[in-house]
Amino acid sequence: MDAYRDQYAKVFHGGKDVVVLAVSIDPADTLAAWAKDKGYPVTFLSDPGAVMGTKYGATITLKDGIVLDNRTLFIVNKKGKIAKVMAPFREIDPTAYTELGEALDKVTAEK
Repeated sequence: MDAYRDQYAKVFHGGKDVVVLAVSIDPADTLAAWAKDKGYPVTFLSDPGAVMGTKYGATITLKDGIVLDNRTLFIVNKKGKIAKVMAPFREIDPTAYTELGEALDKVTAEK
């Protein structure tokens, strides 16, 4: 999330025509405190039962029943359709942000 925050202006057009939602299985109060402390410019959504994550293939359930978020990034176009899926998102790879920026540029340019 630090990389998203640090590259927000460039990659996410400073929020112009882009809404960034981060979904996690963590409790809402934990996410809110973390987002405030770290100064994240995105909206966090809590999915404690992993309902949304499971529906979109963004969670992993381990053999022992532990559920983890899989770093999956969805780009949704203006018509509400998923235009690109980056799974898992390679948050430590700088080229992933180049790919993300190019995909966002394409989607935000659509009419």
